Amino acid sequence: MKEKQIRIPGPDHPISIERNPARVVVSVAGHVVADTRNALTLREADYSPVQYIPREDVDLSQLERTDHATYCPYKGGCSYYSVPAG
Repeated sequence: MKEKQIRIPGPDHPISIERNPARVVVSVAGHVVADTRNALTLREADYSPVQYIPREDVDLSQLERTDHATYCPYKGGCSYYSVPAG
């Protein structure tokens, strides 16, 4: 099995994480899936900012985990969920 590469952010690939002071509400098809004042904004290189929401602020009963998974050498493994209502 091939070992997964691990990289450290730096000047060539910067990553920053900041607390988002705003309320973040995620809704799909009229259903609130997440509502938080504790989101973190991740900025990575020249990609668009991404909001990370704590699990305790997500209604996980509205999500279904998929078989899809990815790996980033900077951030690690990622699992994906779908929203059946949407």
